[in-house]
Amino acid sequence: MRLQQPDPWTVSAARLRDVKLETPGVQTYWIELTNREDRQNYHARPGQFNMLFMPGIGEAAISLSHLPSPGDCLVHTVRSVGNVTRALAATDPGGTLGVRGPFGSHWPIEQAHNKDIILVAGGIGLAPMRPLIDQIVLSRQMFGRVSLLIGARTPADLLYTDDYDQWRAFEIEVQSTVDRAAADWSGNVGVVTLLINRLGIQSPKRTMVFSCGPEVMMTYAIRTVRERGVPRENLWVSLERNMNCAIGLCGHCQLGPHFICKEGPVLRYDQVKDWMHVDSL
Repeated sequence: MRLQQPDPWTVSAARLRDVKLETPGVQTYWIELTNREDRQNYHARPGQFNMLFMPGIGEAAISLSHLPSPGDCLVHTVRSVGNVTRALAATDPGGTLGVRGPFGSHWPIEQAHNKDIILVAGGIGLAPMRPLIDQIVLSRQMFGRVSLLIGARTPADLLYTDDYDQWRAFEIEVQSTVDRAAADWSGNVGVVTLLINRLGIQSPKRTMVFSCGPEVMMTYAIRTVRERGVPRENLWVSLERNMNCAIGLCGHCQLGPHFICKEGPVLRYDQVKDWMHVDSL
């Protein structure tokens, strides 16, 4: 499920078109490839990532947070945590950067046709999952029940809250929970597995689970749905760890025998279960 790049080292010139503050320390960037042919030829699948290059600083692997059509801006939601992402956060609209990509595997949405889907996202992990939600919305009739379960540290850390009602309009059940409530928070408090426990999984063997977020969150989410009877082969995770080159050359992203930038970031759980140490069910 990896789309090959003709020349993975090619850096396309790009321009920052717009920026939106999402939550403290997290912003969404609209990035336009400068060359018109590059814009028209760019094609990505939900779950893939780009390498964003800041001249004089370096580059970082960032997943797409919106499903682009040919000619569209590339949309990335980014937390400022390192030199590259801090440099991006300091760039005003009109500033320049470079883009390599797209790279990596994608969410296997075709395998979920005529099945129920549970999407489990933690924190910034909702960003790589939003293109998957975009694709589900575009062909909603192809799927059964769709549940989106979102966890965050605080209500202020919940991403894309303005989109929840739009997703619900397409019969996507959206539930959220936070670790620590604010004074005006009337929603769920607790870990995201509490939402899974309250969710009625009517046909476990016909349920697909896609998860992205902190590995500890995914670990417990997997354990919970496994206890509910969802088969390993129906579980998919996005593991975005230390992807520095995007082509499996530097080795920073190696997990067991897997190079996440080449074989992932989206991987079937039974491929990585021995290195995530989740369960023996």
